[in-house]
Amino acid sequence: MYRLGWSHQKQTCASVRQAVAWCYRGGSISAEPRINDRIRVPEVRLVGPSGEQVGIVPLAKALELAQEYDLDLVEVAATARPPVCKLMDYGKFKYESAMKAREARKNQAHTVIKEMKLRPKIDPHDYDTKKGHVVRFLKQGDKVKITIMFRGREQSRPELGFRLLQRLASDVEELGFIESNPKQDGRNMIMVLGPHKKKTEAMAEAREAQAARKAERQGVTSEETSEAPVAETEAEAPVEAEAAEAPVVEAEAEAPAENPEA
Repeated sequence: MYRLGWSHQKQTCASVRQAVAWCYRGGSISAEPRINDRIRVPEVRLVGPSGEQVGIVPLAKALELAQEYDLDLVEVAATARPPVCKLMDYGKFKYESAMKAREARKNQAHTVIKEMKLRPKIDPHDYDTKKGHVVRFLKQGDKVKITIMFRGREQSRPELGFRLLQRLASDVEELGFIESNPKQDGRNMIMVLGPHKKKTEAMAEAREAQAARKAERQGVTSEETSEAPVAETEAEAPVEAEAAEAPVVEAEAEAPAENPEA
């Protein structure tokens, strides 16, 4: 019969103990609070629907009050002795919590480091294009890592890359500042630019600009709608004028025919 080595036996025993402990705990730990019949304690400290303190009551009494108010009994502080439970609409509570978390994630600002690569002998047109990208990144509140790539004999002329980085930093000094001074890293020279505005401020300004553009589009649409009846009225006016002038022309035409009879 094949026998396991001592190290394998230790690993097997540890795995068995871990599996038994996991089963004893009831599987994975849930982050959601216990509600209603899942609460397994003899008594709880009860909080009413409006936040009033009811006191320490038996679990059966708390469940009876929850059924009477047509609410859920939710365990809000499981580590307290006795646990604190509150009467609430658990479905509504979960929805409001999810909406708050979503709003917090939307307003949360993550600083991102963008990277822009240049060559020491870059073309003026390419330089303007790269600078435009750097300006856009800084306006968004992101940091920009500028990398000058040297090739061949260019490595013996690091001052070219240094002058180019200083030129770029001076061109965008209204939007950003030099957070990390230029330094040589192998065949590359690296500099980091930081924005003057924080990420949250840039996001707020972007939302305001978007709202302003939306309001402007709605205003233009409403003006076009209000001007449409006026145009129709002006178009109908000449027709009415011609109709009013028509009898006068006929009367003038009939007048010479009556004179010969006289």
